[in-house]
Amino acid sequence: MTTHTHGLEPASAWVQRWSHLVAPGGQVLDLACGHGRHVRWFAEQGHVVVALDRNPDALASLQGTDRVQIVLADIENDPWPLTNKGVPQQFDAVVVTHYLWRPLFPVILQSLAPAGVLIYETFAEGNASVGKPSRPDFLLQTGELLRICSDLRVVAFEDGFAEQPDRFIQRIAALRAPAPSSGHDTAAIAPRRYRL
Repeated sequence: MTTHTHGLEPASAWVQRWSHLVAPGGQVLDLACGHGRHVRWFAEQGHVVVALDRNPDALASLQGTDRVQIVLADIENDPWPLTNKGVPQQFDAVVVTHYLWRPLFPVILQSLAPAGVLIYETFAEGNASVGKPSRPDFLLQTGELLRICSDLRVVAFEDGFAEQPDRFIQRIAALRAPAPSSGHDTAAIAPRRYRL
């Protein structure tokens, strides 16, 4: 069995697969980032990354990492820490893996800039049959991410069983509409191509 040092594990295959949707050099929010495997991945791709977590020990491993801003905050019990005059700061991407706190969904969506991408992956219903987490509070319901992202353009979605380790998982890559262009005939503009 392979062991990994926290934060040095490879980025999730889902995150790697869809990270090309993030604008080059765009700012990324890694929400509940833990020890920062995705923070490091996006920083290595040339992005500025905001690493947000409530665990100071986990965040300490990211100290001194280029292009990384560390934010220590308890996002379940305290006000949202990333605001500009009371409005959530917007990012070119918001990344969430292995974390679910449903009251944050509106803020997550408000934190997406125009043309911003949400890359989300966490445990789903059925996971109690193979391990933890097992409480319904921590498991996405069938199609839940699709419902949350109903106003976004869904590029990819999966909801099923994965192995090594065994788990039920739900994941999505979805984009906010780009800002409307001014002074152009929108019918003549080719739609953006989201490479699969």
